[in-house]
Amino acid sequence: MGLFGSFFSKFSRSKASIEDLDEFRRVLIESDLGVNTADEVIELVRKEKGENLESAVIAQIKSSLFQGAREIPLTSGSLTTILIVGVNGTGKTTSAAKLANLYKSQGRKVLLVAADTFRAAAVEQLKTWGDRIGVEVVSGKENSDPAAICFDGASRAKSENFDLLIIDTAGRLHTKSNLMDELGKVRRVVEKVTPINEVLFVLDGTTGQNGIAQAKTFSESVTLSGLIVTKVDGSTKGGIALATERSLGIPLKFVGTGEGIGDIRPFDPDTYIADLLS
Repeated sequence: MGLFGSFFSKFSRSKASIEDLDEFRRVLIESDLGVNTADEVIELVRKEKGENLESAVIAQIKSSLFQGAREIPLTSGSLTTILIVGVNGTGKTTSAAKLANLYKSQGRKVLLVAADTFRAAAVEQLKTWGDRIGVEVVSGKENSDPAAICFDGASRAKSENFDLLIIDTAGRLHTKSNLMDELGKVRRVVEKVTPINEVLFVLDGTTGQNGIAQAKTFSESVTLSGLIVTKVDGSTKGGIALATERSLGIPLKFVGTGEGIGDIRPFDPDTYIADLLS
C-alpha cells in the first residue's frame, strides 16, 4: 500500500498549505478510509508538528477502531464453529480454506463444510483445498439444501470431537432478502446442534464504500462477530477495512494478502495502519 509517504515527507519540511491539505484529504478519502477519518486526520495535520505527524496520525486512526479482543477464543475439548459469509467474488471460499490450514498448522482438528451448493465450482474448490491441506470437507449434491449439509457437518463435528468447524456459505447479494433469509436459516439449523461462535464477513479490500453497506446488511441477518479483509497487497488501498470496522464496531480479525493457502494473518492495527500510511 503506502499511499501517504510523500505527504508526510513534505509536511515535515514545511507548513501545510490549504492546497496541500485539500489534496491530502482527497487522497485519504480515495483510499476508502471514510470522510470522518479523513477530516480528523486533516485537523491533526493542522495542529501537529511535522516530525511527529506520522506517529500522531497512526495513533489517531487506531483510537477510532475496535478496542476489544480480536482473537477467536478456542477452548480445549470444546467445538468452535465459524460461519464464513459474504458476497460472491470476495475470496470467501479461499478464506475458509486458509483459516482451516492456519488452525490445522496449530495442531487443531478441523472440519470444513462446503455449503455453497448453488455454485458447484465453489464446492469443488473447497474440496480441492481440503485435499491439499489434509482437512476433510463435508459436502452434498449440487443445489441441495445448504442448511441440511450444515446440519450434517455440525453433527459430525460434535460427535467426532473436532476442535473447529468452518462453514463456507453461499455467496449472496446483500440486496436479495430471500438469500439473506436463507443465511439466517443456516444459522438456526446449525445452532440446533452446536452454538455458532463466530460469524466472519469476508470484505474485498478493493470494493470501496459499498463494502460498509454489504457488511451492515449481513450483520442485520446473522449478527457478524468479525471481518476478514482480502486482496490486500501492494496494489490495494485497504482503507475500507478500517472504515467498515469503525462504522459497525465489528473487529477486523484476519487479513488475506495473496492467493496462497498461507497468505492470511491475524489483523494487527499498528502494522496495517503503518503499511497504509508509510
